Amino acid sequence: MERNAALEAVFTPVRTPTAFDETVERLGTAIRIGLLSPGTQLPPERDLATQLGISRSTLRHALTALVQSGHLTSLRGRKGGTFVTNEPPLVVDAGSEPLNDDAWAVLDRRVAVEIGTVVLACERADAGKLDHLEEAVVRMNGATGDFEAYRRADVSFHIGLAEAAARSPRLVASMTEVQGQMSDLISQIAHPAEVLKRSNQQHKRLLKSLKKGDTTNAVRQMRAHIEGTEHILAGLLPGGRRN
Repeated sequence: MERNAALEAVFTPVRTPTAFDETVERLGTAIRIGLLSPGTQLPPERDLATQLGISRSTLRHALTALVQSGHLTSLRGRKGGTFVTNEPPLVVDAGSEPLNDDAWAVLDRRVAVEIGTVVLACERADAGKLDHLEEAVVRMNGATGDFEAYRRADVSFHIGLAEAAARSPRLVASMTEVQGQMSDLISQIAHPAEVLKRSNQQHKRLLKSLKKGDTTNAVRQMRAHIEGTEHILAGLLPGGRRN
């Protein structure tokens, strides 16, 4: 594969806490902007995992997500490997930039609302309200192949988190508004089952921390969850990461 400075940056190590999501973003962005053109073969898994500084298991999950989203294709046999598809979904709507300043303002607001909600939920949530979150996790677990059903359960989880934390309807209203704005953003991208599966694993870890009342770890889990969404959006939508 021909290399240049920009392409070299695609294959530098990613950060461990968000390795899956950042790998999807890194490769998705390179495909979207043409650094990895249609038909380009990626390095062998072992080499690519070493270059990115991640495990082969994490790499396989990220590649699977990009196959499911239509960006990559995997071929077996002597001439097999992982290739950029001939017609990757480069943009959702030609000329649009959904990840503009307004979109990033939504994502920033989400950080403030969700992190604050987690802190309050660790302090206030009772077992009954956390059981509602458990039900939403179970529903998402069975809906990774049906995005509409998954998203309904996902929204229920996040609004349920606000309900578990709130002593005023204002926080629930803020969470509901944020989730509506997020739906507008994520409805524009592909929804690979692998991405949904990983997202729900984050929900499970967050819920475990909430049940323990472990505020520090719960905040860490929610921040990673939010960053994961940001990486996927930046990799699959025009506009890319904020400067």
